[in-house]
Amino acid sequence: MAQQPNTQPTNPLGQDPNQPKRRRWNWLYFALFTILLVTFFYPGQDKGIDKELSYTQFTSYIEQNMVSKVSIYEDNHAKAVIVSEHYTTVFGTQENGEQQHGTITTLIPSVEEFAKYMESANARRKEAGMTAIDITFEKSRDMWYLVLVNIIPWILIFVFFFFMTRGIGNMGGGIFGVGKAKARLFDKDQKDKVTFKDVAGLEGAKQEVEEIVAFLKNPEKYTNLGGKIPKGALLVGPPGTGKTLLAKAVAGEADVPFFSMSGSDFVEMFVGVGASRVRDLFRQAKEKAPAIIFIDEIDAVGRARGKSVMTGGNDERESTLNQLLTEMDGFGTNSGVIILAATNRAEILDPALLRAGRFDRQIHVELPDLKERKEIFAVHMRSLKLDDSVDLNFLSKQTPGFSGADIANVCNEAALIAARHDHPTIGRQDFMDAVDRIVGGLERKNKIMTEDEKRSIAFHEAGHATVSWLLRWANPLVKVTIVPRGMALGAAWYLPEERQLTNREHILDELCALLGGRAAEQVFLDQTSTGALNDLERATKQAYAMVAYYGMSDRLKDISFYDSTGRYEYSVTKPYSEKTAEVIDSESAAIIQEQMLRAKQILKEHAEQHHQIAQLLIEREVITADDVERILGPRPWQSRGDELMAANEQPDQTKHTETTNENHTNNENENMA
Repeated sequence: MAQQPNTQPTNPLGQDPNQPKRRRWNWLYFALFTILLVTFFYPGQDKGIDKELSYTQFTSYIEQNMVSKVSIYEDNHAKAVIVSEHYTTVFGTQENGEQQHGTITTLIPSVEEFAKYMESANARRKEAGMTAIDITFEKSRDMWYLVLVNIIPWILIFVFFFFMTRGIGNMGGGIFGVGKAKARLFDKDQKDKVTFKDVAGLEGAKQEVEEIVAFLKNPEKYTNLGGKIPKGALLVGPPGTGKTLLAKAVAGEADVPFFSMSGSDFVEMFVGVGASRVRDLFRQAKEKAPAIIFIDEIDAVGRARGKSVMTGGNDERESTLNQLLTEMDGFGTNSGVIILAATNRAEILDPALLRAGRFDRQIHVELPDLKERKEIFAVHMRSLKLDDSVDLNFLSKQTPGFSGADIANVCNEAALIAARHDHPTIGRQDFMDAVDRIVGGLERKNKIMTEDEKRSIAFHEAGHATVSWLLRWANPLVKVTIVPRGMALGAAWYLPEERQLTNREHILDELCALLGGRAAEQVFLDQTSTGALNDLERATKQAYAMVAYYGMSDRLKDISFYDSTGRYEYSVTKPYSEKTAEVIDSESAAIIQEQMLRAKQILKEHAEQHHQIAQLLIEREVITADDVERILGPRPWQSRGDELMAANEQPDQTKHTETTNENHTNNENENMA
């Protein structure tokens, strides 16, 4: 849609500027860490004591046979374990009558001298028939080693616990914050905000949402008459038409808090998280009421219940939808909160979500028409350096069926193409190259083709051009090329007519034009190639639609099996019998064969003109409608609307834009296997 500033919301929903709650948790962390340290450094007096003695006292206990084990350290220290029956003599009385144990430590003159002393002491004990004292030699007691082994693991545990729980009291952080809503809050002081002035076209949709904003700004105007503002509005339309942009404009215009959240943000791997986030979102919106909640791509959670055969009643998505339905219109009050939502798949939403009282309005955001495309181009060209050759009327007519996002892409591609060719400004040809780039793909002039392949593609494209030019309801031709683009080896551009209704004659002429390429191959080259893959695919789908959906066949008149509710999306059965399926197949095949014979007849009658177009394509690789008109003559059919349009235009701008349509400029891609 229109060009919008890059708004980056800064305040997440639920963020509290005051931090008393978080400080309380910080005190809890500190207390827990202190307890761990105290437990480690002061293990208690009932499990053992280490007493430091002088060297004389230490050796006297050894001589008195009160020691069972001695450890000698490299740092001139020795430690001895006191025999349990002598604990009272060394450390005092026992507590609670429990058997205690302890060690004594002393500073020795040197390791060698003390080792000799212990050897002599053990020799004396052996002579007396006593068991020798166990002697061990150990490295020095490294304090850093003790810290690493005993303290660092506790610190790591504390840090892990801190980061896992730091989200308590703060939105969406930590394991305790998964149930918090991840919405973003837009306030009225937001910089670079989008307003309705930045939205071009969409006059009907803008009027609907402007009324919601007007109610929030001046509710007395409506309530004095007894009216009530709709509780919810659903923006429905194809991708890229500006649904999210309209919501951003509401956020920029409304003087109330605006909460924005995507439908996929409710979905999480944990059970019950989606419903919890819905409750949290509406709770915080009610606290700031009046407020607006915007849910983008609501079909992520709003899909109709019971459609999927792979999930049961406890599906997490269905639980989230049930909670959303309750919050929007349940027993609880929801005054002051307006819900906006956007989707391009309204047909799959749950009927309970679309009923009055929840989404009272469905605002259809359609593809822009000719006038709206001109306005959108004007918005996106504000920041571009253009030359005098650029004409908004011409560009808007060359882009039928383009959405606002497509037009924005055209303007950007035109700027890139102009910069690539070192142009000081952006010209008309840059825009036309940009349209071709978007519709057909990037040119691949370095792709190697044999002469036979090039001739075959030229005959194929000339067949499209000839048949479409001579059929009344076929789309008017704009340009034909045999230069490979994207996955296509050749392409034909048409300018479809903008019409609200399509009848049987329109579809048959378009089918015949689609089959013109394959017909030319069979008539003039006596061959069939894979180049008609895209044509056959589109023709087959269109023929089946005529029979099964539009009721345009002879044997299945006025019958349609189209399912607008999506009921059969996950069903393994069809809404018709096997016999009817056979009829659909035979009728569709008959329609295609009839139009194929018609295309062959047209080509045989105008074989010479077809060959001239094909030869011109081989020589120049790209031809326009002017070249085809010079060979085949002017098209004998022109609608009254085209005549009025042509009367108001300059001659050089109407040659390739006689009629327009709401569908994309058709690109006849010939995909080669």
